Amino acid sequence: YQEFYKHVSHDFADPLVWSHNRVEGKNDYTSLLYIPSKAPWDMMNRDHKSGLKLYVQRVFIMDDAEQFMPSYLRFVRGLIDSNDLPLNVSREILQDNKVTQSLRNACTKRVLTMLERMAKNDEEKYQSFWKEFGLVLKEGPAEDFANKEKIAGLLRFASTEVDSAEQTVGLASYVERMKEGQDKIYYLTADSYAAAKNSPHLEQFKAKGIEVILMFDRIDEWLMNYLTEFDGKQFQSITKAGLDLSKFEDEADKEKQKETEEEFKSVVERTKSYLGDRVKDVRTTFKLASTPAVVVTDDYEMGTQMAKLLAAAGQAVPEVKYIF
Repeated sequence: YQEFYKHVSHDFADPLVWSHNRVEGKNDYTSLLYIPSKAPWDMMNRDHKSGLKLYVQRVFIMDDAEQFMPSYLRFVRGLIDSNDLPLNVSREILQDNKVTQSLRNACTKRVLTMLERMAKNDEEKYQSFWKEFGLVLKEGPAEDFANKEKIAGLLRFASTEVDSAEQTVGLASYVERMKEGQDKIYYLTADSYAAAKNSPHLEQFKAKGIEVILMFDRIDEWLMNYLTEFDGKQFQSITKAGLDLSKFEDEADKEKQKETEEEFKSVVERTKSYLGDRVKDVRTTFKLASTPAVVVTDDYEMGTQMAKLLAAAGQAVPEVKYIF
């Protein structure tokens, strides 16, 4: 299998894992799918040549038949041999063919199952995979709604539970560690691990012992537009104004907060008057411990990281008014 992989992929390194299947029934085909150990230099280019070698009734038809694998799995190598497609098939015919779609769905599930087994049985090998292909896999929730939950379970992040920039925390393990009464998965996006780790938004979470997922890849804020829940738990950005941690506070804390709010009422009004239209609102917050103030976005406003991503891509960025 390893030597055959090197022959079909022109890769000198051994693959991480592979899956060889012969299927008979509604569709009659053989597939041999490999996950490489190293990413090619142009992997993040969506025009990167990818896809499987296509055979029909053991007759070679074409290289790089990308119709059999979604873009977020463009790192997969191998071949598919179908007995149902015509020998004179073209790329145009493949595009709108029911057999093609059926084979694509089957191959996609096969690869995701392969990755699930690797993540479960060999964490070290999966980490090796994640370092090479994690950014590409993060495109999955936006592209493949049917398999969104499966893909989400394969994603890895840094978190406040692990004092490292290594992305080793899965969402399932986060959910297992959630505090009693916690019903949301808290996350923070930033430019870098250092910026995320030292963010003042984390102060109350650290004080209350609540784990926060730290996201610092450029794609992460975009990803979270599509990844809204996992295992029935909603995601909650800790930089949004609607964040509510009152369920983790006792009555004494709540009473003290009311007193503080009343005490700072005049300060809030003066600040609001001074800043005027430059901000959306000025509010008292109890998310902070040692930092005097932060700016946050409204729940439905575009996040800072997303605005930076659009600007870097040369796209128009709508004006965002922050809450101080």
